[in-house]
Amino acid sequence: METSLRYGGNSRALRIHAKEKFPIDSKTYLQVHGELDTRLGDPSYLSAVMRHFYPDWSASLGVGLQYDNRERLRYIVRGKKSFPVTTNGLLSFNIKGRCDVDKEFKERKTRGAAEFTWSIFNFQMDQDVRVKLGYEVFDKVPYMQIRENNWTFNADVNGRWTVKYDL
Repeated sequence: METSLRYGGNSRALRIHAKEKFPIDSKTYLQVHGELDTRLGDPSYLSAVMRHFYPDWSASLGVGLQYDNRERLRYIVRGKKSFPVTTNGLLSFNIKGRCDVDKEFKERKTRGAAEFTWSIFNFQMDQDVRVKLGYEVFDKVPYMQIRENNWTFNADVNGRWTVKYDL
């Protein structure tokens, strides 16, 4: 099980996040994850998504359910495609999209992004770094992510930010 501690400028509460992947076959797994809001003491997010990978296309597709304490139950469809920019695969261009729909199929939320990801192994001794620069297409918001071993920092130009520490 993967666990992490997360904190964001908009929530002002520490969240404990857990994720588990249950293999179905070599290219498919069920991903279940949830989050506990320590301020409220209640689950703030639960999700179950069936994800299938297409390694020949460097792509993935996921379909599932999501529950959070604001939006309630929603259906999810998400996809991602990666295009290597360098031959060693350390720099890639990714496109990803997601569509969430409420349980009555009346309200739809779409997200899409294009991003460059640069992985730097052994940036310093025993330190790997990943830098993402992206653009959220529907909200028209540039964003960035810096990941160093267990630490991840996300920010966008609207001032939203989060910090994550993988346990």
